[in-house]
Amino acid sequence: MNIREKILVVEDEQSIAHFISTVLTSNGYEAMQASSGTEALSMISSHCPDLIILDLGLPDMDGLEILRQLRSWTSLPVVVVSARSHEKDKVDALDLGADDYLTKPFGTDELLARVRTAIRHTRTASGNDEIAQKGTYTVGDLTIDYNKHQALVRGQNVKLTLSEFRIVALLGKHAGKVLTYDYIIKELWGPRASGDNQILRVNMANIRRKIEKNPAEPEYLFTEVGVGYRLAEGE
Repeated sequence: MNIREKILVVEDEQSIAHFISTVLTSNGYEAMQASSGTEALSMISSHCPDLIILDLGLPDMDGLEILRQLRSWTSLPVVVVSARSHEKDKVDALDLGADDYLTKPFGTDELLARVRTAIRHTRTASGNDEIAQKGTYTVGDLTIDYNKHQALVRGQNVKLTLSEFRIVALLGKHAGKVLTYDYIIKELWGPRASGDNQILRVNMANIRRKIEKNPAEPEYLFTEVGVGYRLAEGE
């Protein structure tokens, strides 16, 4: 890593902050720490980090409020790490613009993978280098062709409907990231669309039947139960 990406760890439990910072530093990142929301907002303005790892349970303000303030002026990637494991907490964080959500406790490899993915998403306007350069996205045997509006498995067009292709295309642009049900519905059917997830679930069931070898054990399209969907990320 020629340029050391700066990562701000916003965490009030010093043992956890130290652990995360040590992991980041030993893997080539420059780690900074903030133990409160006020300190975090100040450091974000003055140090311009490349990514934020944000705990939600801070002593002076809720982490969701920090996220809300950040998204009013920056698309800086944010990975939430929290002991809150309820689906609503995940949905709220993702809907407010978090790039990912890790529930404590988490493994070192998983943390580093989420950090790499979040940073990579910021490097092109679409969040995906391959799409920007080639007009396609490939993972395993699945290719999404954005120019021809087709999805292909082992080179064969699986003949998605227009709605099905639009869902797959959106997930491909954010591969590796969980998109909430509400986000997908509003992106594809507009801000006034019903929050009823049934039409989305029906489309996803049809997509899985066409794309997955075994829809019950998907390789490409994953469900975060009660939250949303994620498309597998390629190498």
